[in-house]
Amino acid sequence: MLAVAAAAVMFLHCVPAGGSDLAMEAAGVAADAAMGAIGGLATKLRLSADARPPGRAGWLAASTWVGGVGARLALAIAASNGAGPAIARFSVAHHITGSAAWVAALIMMALADVLTRLVIIYLRGRRLASPAASAVRTPAGIRA
Repeated sequence: MLAVAAAAVMFLHCVPAGGSDLAMEAAGVAADAAMGAIGGLATKLRLSADARPPGRAGWLAASTWVGGVGARLALAIAASNGAGPAIARFSVAHHITGSAAWVAALIMMALADVLTRLVIIYLRGRRLASPAASAVRTPAGIRA
């Protein structure tokens, strides 16, 4: 979370809104929020002896994270290593105003992924650790 927040402070100076910038940014944010939600829901939580719910990412949770980070990284590397003209043509054809829109989209996508994943895991952990949930898990007649 700290790395994504630091990247946002360093690189997210504005959110371009011209042309189709907002549509592209919103589509990217929605896609990464969905990936974060899948990862958050796929993370395995259990109640430990001290009533804290540690999490463990399985293959689905890990692959959504790796896929999102990998796709953003691949686009950034491609843009710097020869794909710039193709991205520029795509931008012109789809009314994206420039590189600032791409940077904003990539940073906001990372934020959406991480924040969605963390909020879902946090809420699931609170529900798991709640007294009502522990009453359901405790066998009848036995006090925890």
